[in-house]
Amino acid sequence: MSTLHVVPHSPFTDSRLDSCLRLCGAQDAILLCGDGAYALQPASAPCQALQAKGVKVFVLAEDSQVRNLAVPAWAASVDYPAFVQLSIDYDKVNTWL
Repeated sequence: MSTLHVVPHSPFTDSRLDSCLRLCGAQDAILLCGDGAYALQPASAPCQALQAKGVKVFVLAEDSQVRNLAVPAWAASVDYPAFVQLSIDYDKVNTWL
């Protein structure tokens, strides 16, 4: 069973992304939104952890743009309609509130 993990909080202020990464399986994906997009800061520990995990990583385009964050080649930028489609494509959606 696949899960889309939605992470809206900065990895620099709490450990939700770390917890998410521990639970992610090979069929899962992570969607970074809001301050969660800060996980894509180049050369940061969260960015390296995301890349090393090897799961699909998505980021809301609006959130990466407003924070002036480049989206690495191993992640995909999505808009709101694509976010809705992702929530349909995965068996479950878990938002890390």
